[in-house]
Amino acid sequence: MKAIVKVSSGRGHVELRDVPDPVPGPGQVKVEVRAAGVCGSDLHIYHNEIKIPINPPVVMGHEFSGVIVEMGEEVPSDAEPMAATGKWQIGDRVTCETTARSCGRCLPCRLGHYNLCATRQVVGYSMDGCFARYCVVNERQVHRLPDSVSFRAGALTEPLACCVHAVLELVAISPGDLVAITGPGPIGLMCLQLVKAAGGYAVVCGTAGDGDRLERARRLGAEETLELTGPDPAAQLLDLAGSAGVDVFIECAGAPAAARLGLAATRRGGQYVQVGLPARPFELDFSLVAYKELRVTGSIGQHWTSWDRALALMSQGQVDMECLVSHTLPLAEWEQAFRMFEARQGLKIVLEPGHE
Repeated sequence: MKAIVKVSSGRGHVELRDVPDPVPGPGQVKVEVRAAGVCGSDLHIYHNEIKIPINPPVVMGHEFSGVIVEMGEEVPSDAEPMAATGKWQIGDRVTCETTARSCGRCLPCRLGHYNLCATRQVVGYSMDGCFARYCVVNERQVHRLPDSVSFRAGALTEPLACCVHAVLELVAISPGDLVAITGPGPIGLMCLQLVKAAGGYAVVCGTAGDGDRLERARRLGAEETLELTGPDPAAQLLDLAGSAGVDVFIECAGAPAAARLGLAATRRGGQYVQVGLPARPFELDFSLVAYKELRVTGSIGQHWTSWDRALALMSQGQVDMECLVSHTLPLAEWEQAFRMFEARQGLKIVLEPGHE
C-alpha cells in the first residue's frame, strides 16, 4: 500500500512510499482509513520542530476515521457479550486515540493522565499512523463513530478531543465569562464552539490575513471578532473587553505575540491556557503570572473521557466539524496539502487514502 513516511530524522525526509499492508496482532484491529486530517504537528514533524519523540521510518498521521476490516486475537467481539471494553465486528465505523503505549507505572499514568507519560508512544510519531490505506491500532484505543457523524467529521475527533481536554477539562468556564481565543484556525474554531457550549461570551482574535476565518468564527457564534493590526494589541482587546481584562484566555496560535497578549489582557485572578504549540522558544514576561495571580495551564493530548465527550458533542450537533473541512485531497497529493496548510489556505485539509 502507499503511505506517507517520515524516512529519517531532520528537516524534510518525507516521502510517499510503498509499504507492506499491516497485520493486526493480539488485541489489535486493522482499520481501513476513510479520512485523515492534516495537523499542524505533521508540519512540525516535517520541519523537525516537534518535542514528541519520533521513531523514523514511520508512517505519519494521527487524525483519522475508518472501518474495522480485520481483528487480531483477544479482541472482544459480539461473541463475548460481557466484554468490559466493548465489542467489535468487521464493518464497525471507528475513530482512534493517539496514545498507542504508555508505561502504566509513572505517576501521571497511575492518576489516569497517560497523555503526560514521559515514555508515551504516539500514533504517527513513533508508531505507524494513518496516512495510508490501512492502519493497525490497539483495540483499547478505538472509539465507535456515531452514525450521524461523517467520516470527514470523524477524522477531526482527535483535535476536538484535544480542545475538549483544554477547554472543558482543564479550564473552568462559567456562563457569561468573557473568553478570548487567539488563532482562528481549526483548533481555535473548535475551542470557540466548546466555549459557546459552556456558556461563555467568546471574542476571537486574528491578524490582518484572517478575515475569512474571523467571518467563519462569527458564523459559528462568536459574539465578537477582533483583527489585531495596531502596535498595541493588548489595548485593542482591552478596549473591547473592558479595563479589567478577559476572564479566560485560550491561546491557539502558538505565536509569541499571542502569548504575550494573553498575559497582558487576562484579568487579575483570571485563567490562561496554552493550546497552540510554538515552534521554538521565545521571551515572555512571566512575572505577570505572579503579579496578576493568573492560573496558567498547558494542554497536550487528551484522555478517554475527552474522546467520549467530543463524540457526544458531535452527535448532539453542539459542535460542527464538517464545516471546518475546506479541502479533501487524495493521499498522493500530500505535498500540496502540506503546502496549503503552511500557507494557511482554507481551514482543515483532509486526505482520503482510498482515493488514489
